[in-house]
Amino acid sequence: MSTFQGFPRGLFEFFTELQADNSKVFWQTNKHRYEHDVRTPMHALLSELTDEFGPLRMFRPNRDVRFSTDKSPYKLWTGATSEARAVGGVGYYLEVSATGIVTGYGAMLMAPEQLRRYRAAIDNEKSGSQFEELVDTLAERSLPVSRGAEEPLKTAPRGYTADHPRIRHLRWKGAAVVQEWPKDDWMHSSRTLDAIRRVWHGADPLKSWLETHLGELPQEQH
Repeated sequence: MSTFQGFPRGLFEFFTELQADNSKVFWQTNKHRYEHDVRTPMHALLSELTDEFGPLRMFRPNRDVRFSTDKSPYKLWTGATSEARAVGGVGYYLEVSATGIVTGYGAMLMAPEQLRRYRAAIDNEKSGSQFEELVDTLAERSLPVSRGAEEPLKTAPRGYTADHPRIRHLRWKGAAVVQEWPKDDWMHSSRTLDAIRRVWHGADPLKSWLETHLGELPQEQH
């Protein structure tokens, strides 16, 4: 039997209250709630997923405020990823907040060498057509492939023409399956684990394509 039986209502209540009072005083007063309602169930969930999808790293609750005008000290969500790199990372992602769950798989923001390889693969008739086919197939399964974290280019990338048959995808800077669920009662049950599994397994066609065509990053880009 799974040790994860859903996210407690206290998790969503904690982040709702943290949003209203994102302060060290609130955090210190309510740290026991974070440990019980957020950290413990997240660890239980990740231990279940790791068996199938490999190591997953839970994000720290503290925000990096060094280069931000927003100095609120804590994230208003909890989550995990299989990839440590923000730029160039290709992997699974999970985020849980007061508003619901976001999860998926892919390359949210490609590093320059990845982007070069990605565009070459999209340009190629065979691999580019395969990408279009998997995008259509996953859309039919309610698993849309998005352009990742950044807006696509407004013009054609250098070296490609604006009338390229796959210009839409050539303009992307990432490629990821992203699924968003508004907060719902089913999240308090083990159905949450099943839902995340379905998305992550469902993204296998994209995973296979990216692994084939993006390859490994040069060492200096890790």
